Amino acid sequence: MRDEASGWSGNWVAERLGVRLRTTDAPSGMMITDLVGLAVRRNPRRAQLLVSSVLGKHVPTDPRLVTDAGLRLAAKARAAVTGDAVVLGYAETATALGHLVADGLGAPYLHSTRRVVEGLESVADFFEEHSHATSHRLLPADPAFLARAETLVLVDDEVITGKTVVSTIRALHKKFPHKHYVVATLVDLRSEADRGRMERSVKRLRATLDVVSLASGEIDLPEDLADNGNRLIDTVESLRQLAGVESVQRPRGEVVQVVATWPRAVPEGGRHGFTTSVAGSYESAVTVTAAAVAGRIPDGPVHVLGTEELMYAPLRIASALADRRAAEGRRHEITFSTTTRSPVLDVDDPGYAVRTAITFPSHDDPADGDGPRFAYNLRAGAFEAIVLVVDEPADTPALHQEGGLVDQLSRMAPRVVVVTIPAFTPEPRHDQPARQLPAPLHGPAFGSYERDDVSWLLTDLSSEDAETTEDNDEAHLELFDEALSASAQRVAYAVGLVTEQVLARRGQDAVLVSLAPTGTPIGVLMRRWAQRVHGLDLPHYAISLIHGRGIDQTALAYLAAHHDPARVMFVDGWTGTGAVTRELAAAVEKANSTLDAHLSSPFSPEMAALADPGRSVAIYGTREDFLIPSACLGPTASGLVSSTVLDDDRVGPNDFHGAVFHAGLAPSDMSKKFIDTVAARFPIVRTKVMLDLEAHLGGDHTPTWAGWDAVEDAAERFGDGDVSLVVAGIDETVRLLLHGEPAKVLVDPARDADLGQVKRLAEAREVPLERVSGLPYSCIGLLRS
Repeated sequence: MRDEASGWSGNWVAERLGVRLRTTDAPSGMMITDLVGLAVRRNPRRAQLLVSSVLGKHVPTDPRLVTDAGLRLAAKARAAVTGDAVVLGYAETATALGHLVADGLGAPYLHSTRRVVEGLESVADFFEEHSHATSHRLLPADPAFLARAETLVLVDDEVITGKTVVSTIRALHKKFPHKHYVVATLVDLRSEADRGRMERSVKRLRATLDVVSLASGEIDLPEDLADNGNRLIDTVESLRQLAGVESVQRPRGEVVQVVATWPRAVPEGGRHGFTTSVAGSYESAVTVTAAAVAGRIPDGPVHVLGTEELMYAPLRIASALADRRAAEGRRHEITFSTTTRSPVLDVDDPGYAVRTAITFPSHDDPADGDGPRFAYNLRAGAFEAIVLVVDEPADTPALHQEGGLVDQLSRMAPRVVVVTIPAFTPEPRHDQPARQLPAPLHGPAFGSYERDDVSWLLTDLSSEDAETTEDNDEAHLELFDEALSASAQRVAYAVGLVTEQVLARRGQDAVLVSLAPTGTPIGVLMRRWAQRVHGLDLPHYAISLIHGRGIDQTALAYLAAHHDPARVMFVDGWTGTGAVTRELAAAVEKANSTLDAHLSSPFSPEMAALADPGRSVAIYGTREDFLIPSACLGPTASGLVSSTVLDDDRVGPNDFHGAVFHAGLAPSDMSKKFIDTVAARFPIVRTKVMLDLEAHLGGDHTPTWAGWDAVEDAAERFGDGDVSLVVAGIDETVRLLLHGEPAKVLVDPARDADLGQVKRLAEAREVPLERVSGLPYSCIGLLRS
């Protein structure tokens, strides 16, 4: 076991931030420090970046070294696989690594993507919380692609805690259950506790798990690493500004354009699935393309640069160029790396893994919006030529504009060869007829709110559901009345503050779109504030977002047909784990792509929440965690409308998601009482809202996802790492105590003043309370497993 190597490219970070790596097992003969260095990135969840020396992502690397590492990992995976296998790689870093593992196994391959492709719906989405770009989509041409084998092999470049892997397995197991899961990674840095949690999580799915790696070890991360990392970045950048070092503007070299001889029927990688049946055609395409490139590059060092997810094709082209030169008896001098979305501090020090950086605008019309992109460790004058490999969707005018990637590369080398690979676009899975949009529902025919309060973009399933009772007994109503009396003015103040922010961002023609049912009463109140304070009649809709199924795309199509999407603001009552925030972002990304031809402007995934104790949104009325009265009841506090549902038997492909109007519950309806009581406080809080607004708008609203960190910590300490057993915040905990199967409630003693109702409910149900200081929430509820 060794702590760090002499001359290691992680020493700079280790010395300044206290990060330590130790090798515990090196079955391939390579230590952890042989495989990775360290860098620092600006990320509130994970400041450290492990920079692989064998992956070809951030560091220019001999392509044959990258291939060798991938095939070595495939050999490890082969020993663990039972039966046949299908391989899944993670975008963007492990798309080529996963393909190499699939090559070594002779298995079909798919990698996740952050693109949206018209005609293809994602068969599954999952999230990578620590990543710079967290949303992953799976777009196989064959929807059953992942269901073909007994073993699913998941490939990533590193596993530190295993949380992302477990999250992926849980998401996929619901649709594509496998008996056996194998995780193949270059470096495995899980602690013993992490290993146990992963095994238990997969065992609960009645499946087995193996993890294989080229090296395993341990990583020590100081508790204040994220804060110290950001301070270190600020210090380095400030010193640069003081030094006043100006970049040298070099003349442009020659730019040569090459269109690859690549059959459109042959995938350029695994974005839509790759099977062994196309391997021969792929080899031929690589060989012909490499030959075309070889005739356009001079002798001497040449660097092949891929773009984000497009890693495997440029790696294979680089390998073929190296093989050609070796066959001719020449030094091959070919290196390979790719661009990335991840912002990393560059420090020109031999003990640091990212020594240079170039920044350029995105050039592939990304569904999640434009933003900066990066290429690291490329030095001007180091190469006789740079070969840039892109696919058609990424070969846009932005790629070639001044300051774009091609422009910057041409100032680093005498020649830049741009190789464009034709895009593989699978046939749409089914013909979709022109959408005929349904009409909204209104009260009193649907819902108990006034007609002008809200337009329900829902399908009325009341005739399908005869249930007209709810378990709201006297205790529930008493709890509601107590919470309303205690917090009406607090809610009114938060409503005013969040509404003013929405008006500042969307203007006086803002469109409020509540997530039913919990967001609906908040949207009604926000509309009332805008009306009474500013004389505005804002359109207000309620739509459905269902966990695991996403937001109602038909409802978004209706909104796009009747309003400028740029004016839409999504609204919810409170943030818990942040799951709604993530699902909303993924659904909006999908809608912007599928509705692109009909959109005057894209929808924004921004969400305004009355309360944001989870720190997952930027627009909020408060981040305090107190009981919002409408959370105490179900439909009787949300316009007598149920939670939304989506199933093929009752909701057609062009219908809105469904919900039930519980008209029979009218005698116990508290919906109007909640709205009227809170709205009556508007004149009381109006002056304070306006006085506080400027300071609130000027504050730092950046989501930190501190709530999700607390959820993961609670799951690890009390739920064997299963985050599905955790509900976050006082509102969700009250719902759990009223209607669920609670095992325990964690309470923050510093929030005792807001916990009276929770303590009484827990005592009545004999649910134990455990005091945990420092929670971002007042309390966290744990379900029985």
